[in-house]
Amino acid sequence: MILDISSASNPSVKRLKSLFDKKARRLEGLFLAEGLRVCTEALEAGRLPALLAVTHEAEAHPLGRALIAATLDARGQVMRVPPILMSRITGKDNAQGVAGAYPIPDTGLAGLDRSTAPLWVVGESIRDPGNIGTMLRTCDATGAGGLILLDQCADPFSVEAVRASMGALFSRRIAQASGPEFFAWARSGAGQIVGAALEGRTVDYRAHRFTAPSFLLMGNEQAGLPSPYAEQCDALVKLPMRGTADSLNVAIATAVLLYRALDQLETL
Repeated sequence: MILDISSASNPSVKRLKSLFDKKARRLEGLFLAEGLRVCTEALEAGRLPALLAVTHEAEAHPLGRALIAATLDARGQVMRVPPILMSRITGKDNAQGVAGAYPIPDTGLAGLDRSTAPLWVVGESIRDPGNIGTMLRTCDATGAGGLILLDQCADPFSVEAVRASMGALFSRRIAQASGPEFFAWARSGAGQIVGAALEGRTVDYRAHRFTAPSFLLMGNEQAGLPSPYAEQCDALVKLPMRGTADSLNVAIATAVLLYRALDQLETL
């Protein structure tokens, strides 16, 4: 049954809106995703919302109807809201016609199977949620297994990160750990750890031979890779800087390195 909701004071509307707050996400165990395309990608990945809000326009779309039916079949709650209320839920003036609250998946390293992909991205203290979402999107584009976040990273389930991922949050794995936990886990099985750095025993990224599985370790946008972490890498690579800038945005650098690694691995 679809509920017609028109009041911003409705508890379900407030519940969706609260997911902009990290504390509320942790308390509810849910995160907010918006857009018919993104929520359809979640459906195709076998992920269904606990709570779904749709406008009349989205409900009339074949993909919208399929999403609603699947949510109701799974005993999720579906509510029909006017566009102005959808804007309040999503915080966007030009809000799309779908928003859903999805269960936050397990992000422990123990549940991650490194053998499922030749490439994995590891981010250390990545503070910008937009960069996290973009890195996930690039993982999807290159067939990388997902993103392992170390130490004090931004929340990958924040609205900003989810938006930037463009649905990749549902198709890629996300793990969270401390640096020591990651290195202990990485050394417990096969895998090459390749760090991106500007100093130390670095080689040009085009000279390095990636092997599968490779863990591409990217440092903080401002500080770069911590020296103790760089020392634990099997190799360090750098991107040549021809202009006056001394570094690239971490998401862009990740994309360059992933495509280089993908090109090598596909020609083996």
